[in-house]
Amino acid sequence: MLFDFPSFTRTSHNQIVKIVFTTIISAIALTLPIRYLYAQTPTSGGAITIRSDLQEANSETGVITARGNVQINYPARQIQATAAQAQYYSRDRRLVLTGNVYVIQEGNSMRAETMTYLIDERKFIATPKSDRQVESTYLVTEPTPTSSE
Repeated sequence: MLFDFPSFTRTSHNQIVKIVFTTIISAIALTLPIRYLYAQTPTSGGAITIRSDLQEANSETGVITARGNVQINYPARQIQATAAQAQYYSRDRRLVLTGNVYVIQEGNSMRAETMTYLIDERKFIATPKSDRQVESTYLVTEPTPTSSE
């Protein structure tokens, strides 16, 4: 079962209509007064924001797929990324980025054709195109001299 993310529309009575598609054929509309419309507040770990040209979510598999000009922001881990496509496997807590992937975290960066981020392990696995390499740039700080030197 595929569904799109909610869309919001303003009505003539200063209300916002939230439309949630549960299947390709049917939709449920919920009218909310503006004063009751709040952003989601994460309970732990923070939110991952994914922006793209197209997004699909499969409620049976728990996989969210974003395609085209994908931009990812994960402030809790100080991660920003871009790619052609991203798939978030909610049950495995795994994010797979493909197509000219660029990730930056705390000033360190990595480029690859495919990159998998294992959320619970806080681990990136990068794979290049065939006959290419993965590129990483790490900030190296010099130790501060002590007064005895």
